[in-house]
Amino acid sequence: MRRDFITYCFGYLAALSLTGIAFACVFYRLLPPVQTFALVLVLALIQVIVHMRCFLHISLKRSARADLQLILFSAMIILLMVGGTLVVLFNLSARMM
Repeated sequence: MRRDFITYCFGYLAALSLTGIAFACVFYRLLPPVQTFALVLVLALIQVIVHMRCFLHISLKRSARADLQLILFSAMIILLMVGGTLVVLFNLSARMM
């Protein structure tokens, strides 16, 4: 019980700080736009890892591999659907111009 509470608190603080860093970088224009985009992308990927580890309790242990494979497969399907939708929309936009 106490270990789970510590994990949740660490995850909450990590997610909050990662979001705050990204927000401050964009709001105060601390970096040029390309570097800001790269930093926000890296912070978002780190935040996904924090969420999966601290809140979804997904680790790289043998017993949790099925859960990880399920999430990766779901992410792949979502990316394919979003990517296909964007291809169709940009194709239609180019044909209408």
